[in-house]
Amino acid sequence: MPGPAGDEAGGAHPLSQFVLKVHGRCDLKCDHCYVYEHADQSWMIKARAMSKDVARAAARRIADHAARWRIPHVRVVVHGGEPLLLGPAGLDQLITEIRTPIEAVTRLSLTMQTNGVRFSPAFGDVLKRHGVRVGVSLDGDREANDRHRRFANGSGSFDKVRAALALLRTPAYRELYAGLLCTIDIRNSPDRVYEALLAEQPPAVDFLLPHATWDNPPLRPDGDPTPYATWLSTIHRRWLADGRPMRIRLFDGLHSTARGGPSGSEQLGADTVDMVVIETGGEYEQADSVKTAYDGAPATGLSVLTDSVDDVSRLRPIAIRQHGVAGLSEICRSCPVVQQCAGGLYAHRFRSGHGFDNPSAYCADLRVLIDRTNEETRMHEANAKPEDTGPADVIDQIASGFGDEATITWLTEQERSVTRALVAATIEQHGETAGWRALTDLEKGHAGAVRHVLAHPYVRAWAVGMLRTGDAAGMPYLGGLAAAAAVHASVPVETDVRIDGGVVTLPTVGTLYWPEPITAAARIAADPGKLRLTGPDGVVLSVDLSQPGAAAHWQPARHIARDGWSVRIEDGDPARDCHGWTPAGRLDDRAVAQWRDSLTAAWRLIDTELPEYAPALRAGLKVIMPLEPDPAGRQRASTAMDAFGSLSAAPVGPAELAVLLVHEFQHAKLGALLDLYDLHDPDSDARITVGWKTETRPVEAALQGVYAHAAVADVWRRRVGGDPRAAELYAMYHRWTVDAIAALRETGALTPLGVEFVDRMAATVRSWPS
Repeated sequence: MPGPAGDEAGGAHPLSQFVLKVHGRCDLKCDHCYVYEHADQSWMIKARAMSKDVARAAARRIADHAARWRIPHVRVVVHGGEPLLLGPAGLDQLITEIRTPIEAVTRLSLTMQTNGVRFSPAFGDVLKRHGVRVGVSLDGDREANDRHRRFANGSGSFDKVRAALALLRTPAYRELYAGLLCTIDIRNSPDRVYEALLAEQPPAVDFLLPHATWDNPPLRPDGDPTPYATWLSTIHRRWLADGRPMRIRLFDGLHSTARGGPSGSEQLGADTVDMVVIETGGEYEQADSVKTAYDGAPATGLSVLTDSVDDVSRLRPIAIRQHGVAGLSEICRSCPVVQQCAGGLYAHRFRSGHGFDNPSAYCADLRVLIDRTNEETRMHEANAKPEDTGPADVIDQIASGFGDEATITWLTEQERSVTRALVAATIEQHGETAGWRALTDLEKGHAGAVRHVLAHPYVRAWAVGMLRTGDAAGMPYLGGLAAAAAVHASVPVETDVRIDGGVVTLPTVGTLYWPEPITAAARIAADPGKLRLTGPDGVVLSVDLSQPGAAAHWQPARHIARDGWSVRIEDGDPARDCHGWTPAGRLDDRAVAQWRDSLTAAWRLIDTELPEYAPALRAGLKVIMPLEPDPAGRQRASTAMDAFGSLSAAPVGPAELAVLLVHEFQHAKLGALLDLYDLHDPDSDARITVGWKTETRPVEAALQGVYAHAAVADVWRRRVGGDPRAAELYAMYHRWTVDAIAALRETGALTPLGVEFVDRMAATVRSWPS
């Protein structure tokens, strides 16, 4: 049997991912664990925990390597065993030792993989201080998880893990939540596993095939030659049908590689694997999964105390994984799906006498899974209902610069689903309120009224604010939503609200103004045609919605409509203050009339000059939030990413307003698209020089900017000959757009979908005269 170190393969090469085993023991005894329950048993002779001296040496080696190769971004995974066994103070000290030298030379991303059973606020505070994102192991519902993930006494870990996940979802620690890791057991129901994982609201899920080799093949019950493909395909179909509610790295990778992109996963795809493990005593090792092959399989014979990362990178088992498909067995290289499979996980290829130069022990499953996934994805996109839109259609429609009503309606529905999930998350964190109970009661018989109210753009902004700050004082906002739904449904309701600076908002219906600018708890009763607000000390404010005289304390929602387009002027909702500019106060009738005249004229210009942009605005833009004018007279307008369907602007003339509406709603459309699809690598450090800013821009900001500025270029293109400024402005915006598109393509930071998007946008721009 060849030794794992083998011969050196040429010169050194850069490695950017490091797994640090900070503790070598675990408080669970999972029978499928690759560290303790498989062929390699070297854990028994290794240090129990990483010392500060080893941590310093590891960090120094990583920093030296990053500096030598000018690596822009290093990723370190804090791992074990179980890293939480260090305790909060020990973990804090060790992470500090790791961060200091590495951050002196490059950008550092830190994650931690844990079983979660010891997670507490004390650990959360340490990890938050260091910016460490947390992945938690969970195998599904109670039955699935506790089949393997048990304590030494045989009791299950499910309840403790769920408690950890509930803590991670609280506003204080939500930013730490990286996702879930689930090891597959085909004896578990794939539907129940999927539902259990989805219920934990993970940003992402990693499904791992149980470790196996040709010597120790995977479990295959009689009757299905490819049971792992069957199991995963069941989840893939559910995931597609549900609109991909969370990232599943395995499926994202298969979709990406089907288009010729990277997999982003060690399990599949021909991506290079530039990773090394550093054990508790400082030993460099190959990936942990290799422990399943034979005792001593991951060893390199090198250590951070004596050897550089360059020395490790020269070792054949490390270097060969930089070669992609070229480093695979002859059987794999001749396979038609090799670019998507790439031999599967390296450890699963092992066979005694042949080493790792074999296809995966899961070869048949992987081939079937790839074929099924490709076909299921194609059919899902091709057979979308008329009211739905598949990813390819969405990308094409939005990237064209326009977007028909069906596409924008579909995007709007996706955004509403996000809003509903965020509202539910606030209830989970803060508990049910009278307003929430009133809303859910109303929904039983008046679902349309509740749906209409929850579609108000600033409901999402409110929910995001609640989750970010954790201040439960804002929860009575739900009472205003319930009262508004009751008004729409013409049914009575009574619930709690909050007078915020003298204002009580009933989103989509109107605003109540208390005689004094106070902030206090209150009670609101909505009866058909009437409102009654009981404030401090039992003082009552009654409003008859049918009487004009009520306007002193009641401002109904003002709508401006023309040619099938209707927008609401929002000047009362306190959650509207999310646009980065100061909102205007309550508008009098004269100010609303000015907005009506300007918007009506601007819409007329859009309808005649820019008819391709009109369908998207008609379907998606529902609220205008007036801003205070800029003292210097400059234009002010913005779109809030957490308030899709709204736009803020200070008063301007119709021609300028038409440009602002088109420009800002481009940001809204792209923001909604980015909620659903990854168009770029969020970890990319690339920065782009753009014409409209003096400083360089990160990829997402540049993508947003070029998309919006392309529309402005289009506006001025169409005005050439009618406006003396148009030719010069068109030339400037066109040049900015063309240059920025080229720069985006050159970064290498776009996903395959992102490349499709930018190429489609470029095709639109190429159709214009230069």
